Amino acid sequence: MPMSPYIAHLRSLVGTVPLHLPTVATYCRDGRGRVLLVRQRESGRWSLPGGAIEPGERPDEAAGREVKEETGLEVCLHRLRCALGGPDYRTVYANGDELTYVALVYDASVVGGSLEPDGDEVADAAFVERSAFARLDKERFFALVLRDGVLEGG
Repeated sequence: MPMSPYIAHLRSLVGTVPLHLPTVATYCRDGRGRVLLVRQRESGRWSLPGGAIEPGERPDEAAGREVKEETGLEVCLHRLRCALGGPDYRTVYANGDELTYVALVYDASVVGGSLEPDGDEVADAAFVERSAFARLDKERFFALVLRDGVLEGG
């Protein structure tokens, strides 16, 4: 995934040491109950749309922005589903950069736009039946969300 200018600046100062970042993800379903997923261009793996909260940005604004940037869709957020973090929520990138994160996961529905992956971070975007999740090559975050039952109950 491309690095934001803010993170690039921090990395120039601290190198690869762990950064702790606030992030968002969006659990967006269509009228048939399918879930909006994105396939990351770099890894080829599927996950929920989301990303880092920029300095000074409200988390709900970040969630809507990330969905729009990655998928072309505009969403209405309904509620904060959960907050995730802890030792499992750690990533080390191929270049050695390490980060830990707290992720706020929002429920949402589509209110506009057209489904079109950005081609930069996201190679594909689709509404996927939950029954197909087991067959997908998943990003670690999405696998943790499923493991922890975050998407259960609606």
